[in-house]
Amino acid sequence: MTSSTNNTTPPPAEEAWMDTYQKLFPHWQSLSLSHQSTIPISISRVNQFDAARLDIEMSAMLKEQLVKVFSLMKPGMLFQYEPELDAFLEFLIWRFSIWVDKPTPGNALMNLRYRDERATETRAKVRTGLEGPGLTVAQKLWYCIATVGGQYIWARLQSFSAFRRWGDSEQRPLARRAWILIQRIEGLYKAASFGNLLLFLYTGRFRNLIERSLRARLVYDSPNMNRAVSFEYMNRQLVWNEFSEMLLLLLPLLNSSTFKNIRRRWSKDKSSTSTEDDTTCPICQATPTIPFLALPCQHRYCYYCLRTRCSAAASFQCSRCSEPVIAMQRHGGSIVDHRIPSQ
Repeated sequence: MTSSTNNTTPPPAEEAWMDTYQKLFPHWQSLSLSHQSTIPISISRVNQFDAARLDIEMSAMLKEQLVKVFSLMKPGMLFQYEPELDAFLEFLIWRFSIWVDKPTPGNALMNLRYRDERATETRAKVRTGLEGPGLTVAQKLWYCIATVGGQYIWARLQSFSAFRRWGDSEQRPLARRAWILIQRIEGLYKAASFGNLLLFLYTGRFRNLIERSLRARLVYDSPNMNRAVSFEYMNRQLVWNEFSEMLLLLLPLLNSSTFKNIRRRWSKDKSSTSTEDDTTCPICQATPTIPFLALPCQHRYCYYCLRTRCSAAASFQCSRCSEPVIAMQRHGGSIVDHRIPSQ
């Protein structure tokens, strides 16, 4: 009885704990890995757009300095090679930034870098969710081909087709079909870019089609570093840009002849008590040798000054009062000549 009783006794407590641990360890490990997955940190969409804008401004600054180097050359010569110049500058930026695993100037100012989204793996220790390898060599080369080579070929193709007037050639159907194909490709690209923009605004990933096709995502380079360009500076730039655009819109209106005439009528006094010297010609500012009066305002002019202005302008207005001149009269005499319309 004693031997059978010893065989049916339960195992010790330590063995029971070990069995339980071995059974629950896989579930605990999977649960811990799920808690240690990549933390979803949203990358600011404004920072990504600002980085792209800063890269464009940097390229424009380099282009401006390079154009000054060739300022002594034949005028218009550099304009013929503008696509090649743009491609060369884009290649320089790519060569000294993305190719050597460094951010572009705009990305560096916004504390951003490219990460290979395909190679992002769940790691045992995750601090910020921003870890991940950079772009591979193949991704870098395709990025250069798409941004530098693609834009250059497209710019040259558009300029060549416009110069050859493919869209207007009715006698060459092949050129006409090529022009229609180019327009359709451009329309499809713009539609796809618009769709990608909507996805970017919703998810915050991949600003353009090139980044989406290469799976090159922008993430923060350092989680503890703020953007190098403050919002205060960006606000000043936006205000100045809007003010400049407003001035560009208003300056042509301020220089128009209609506004000048209205301003002249308000600023000048038509009364006889004016402080201006009425004895001098308002055109040549000299005492008229053969004085003539402009009718109906009766302001004094030189004969040749008044006759020349009336013959040149279809609706000459008096320089003193902006009154339309309909005839001219010799000073102290009768009307000797009416307005002569311009030939």
